[in-house]
Amino acid sequence: MSEDLKAIIERSVEAWNTGDLTIVDEIYAKDFVNHNPLDPNQTDLDSLKNYISEARKGMPDIQVEIKDMIAEGDKAVCRWVCSATVAGLAFGPAATGKKATWTGMTINRYEGGKIVETWWNEDIYGMLQQLGVIPSE
Repeated sequence: MSEDLKAIIERSVEAWNTGDLTIVDEIYAKDFVNHNPLDPNQTDLDSLKNYISEARKGMPDIQVEIKDMIAEGDKAVCRWVCSATVAGLAFGPAATGKKATWTGMTINRYEGGKIVETWWNEDIYGMLQQLGVIPSE
């Protein structure tokens, strides 16, 4: 079971890296619930797909790399590193043309082989410092 959950995480990362939203439809449940503290309006499958699409428009070279995965029961955790050049986002920082690398983790809950719920935690503060949007220490 845990290997199946890890394979779904890898497909999720592929969706982010390629922008292929058909992958999202394949691996997320229709009644998916999203918990993203960066965007409280991003709560369901449609808003997740919109978020991925908008992120790829503003950061067309975005790449997510999996660092660790742990799966137990109906949940899996993924620790990842993301890098991208910010060309302009509909949300968040304006275009800087600078590249940033930041870390994050997601916890996914699964039912019937699909992601039904996700919780996010990522170092946006560090990303904004790299982009020069906020001062570094």
